[in-house]
Amino acid sequence: MSTPHKGFNTICIHEGEVIDEQFKGAISPIYLSTSYAFEDVAIKRYPRYFNTPNQEALSKKIALLEKGEAALLFGSGMAAISTTLLAFLKQGDHIVLQRTLYGGTANLINEEFEKYGIDYSYVTTQDPQGFEAQLQENTKIIYIETPSNPLLTLVDIQAIATLAKSKGILTIIDNTFASPVNQNPIELGIDIVIHSATKYLGGHSDILAGAVIASNAHIDTIFQLGKNLGGSLSDFTVWMLERSIKTLGIRVKQQNENALLLAQWLSQHEYVQNVYYPGLPTHPDHALAKKQMKGFGGMLSFELTEQIDASQFLKKLQLIKSSMSLAGVESTMVSPHLTSHALISQEERDQQGISDNLLRFSVGIEEYDDLRQDIAQAITQLTV
Repeated sequence: MSTPHKGFNTICIHEGEVIDEQFKGAISPIYLSTSYAFEDVAIKRYPRYFNTPNQEALSKKIALLEKGEAALLFGSGMAAISTTLLAFLKQGDHIVLQRTLYGGTANLINEEFEKYGIDYSYVTTQDPQGFEAQLQENTKIIYIETPSNPLLTLVDIQAIATLAKSKGILTIIDNTFASPVNQNPIELGIDIVIHSATKYLGGHSDILAGAVIASNAHIDTIFQLGKNLGGSLSDFTVWMLERSIKTLGIRVKQQNENALLLAQWLSQHEYVQNVYYPGLPTHPDHALAKKQMKGFGGMLSFELTEQIDASQFLKKLQLIKSSMSLAGVESTMVSPHLTSHALISQEERDQQGISDNLLRFSVGIEEYDDLRQDIAQAITQLTV
């Protein structure tokens, strides 16, 4: 008898639970033990081996949400990224990456890979032909992030996957900005999906975590390195992450709706020079967004005109928080050149179009009118 297909929100709530056999509680119990039985057990459990009861159950839930076979949980998004990359790269290998990456990822590549003898090339175009032009005989991985941070540029996921498969190259995507609600790259041919679970999967600005989703074989390769590097996640945080994912679908749906309305309003504002949001028909990647995304996301960026200083604008906001991270239920706004991309050079920021007046807006689940009015009053204070 086949198992009936379950909808996204049903998976969020009911799959990957630890069943409370003793007391029949409605939620997963927490197993905080760092020591488990060794003899006469089918699985030798150990927190650093990613297989405690809570880790194992939540990994199943996240794998199902991303249409993958298996998943691993890490102590941060960067732990997930670094462990995954180093699991498949060795001295003498080459990786191709898009230029518009999260600043922490770019910093990892720029500062650490030379030490390991790993070569890398950045692609300055979103065109798949640009990626193909950078391939070498020793290229092992193509790494993309779409939508990108902070300008929300898109890469054609399916085209990259097709190119890589034709060359026998592994594909990895950072799917943090989209979340599994809006985009499932494995269905489009990508091999490995990475999330900073601190962001949408967590969604409440109170945990630090990362996740990797892939085939059983690829997850096993990552596990073999991961158990040695020791970047696993504490079981209390695992439990909090499971709690958070239960509302992932409804949270992101509301964030999608708010972000589209705010992007439309900002694009008409006299003191806003540019708005970057894939849900706008004016966005250069709008057609691609409609093709590969199920929703346009809760992230947008906008650039204020020269009459307004971005730092002063942030200080005038009353409801929207000036906060470094993103994707929580509360709306936050930051200057990327001072936060996510502070680790890269001014020259690189200029090349990517990250100006000092650019603001990244993580839209929360508050009422749209309240968010709009907060932005409007901040602008008014600086222009009257």
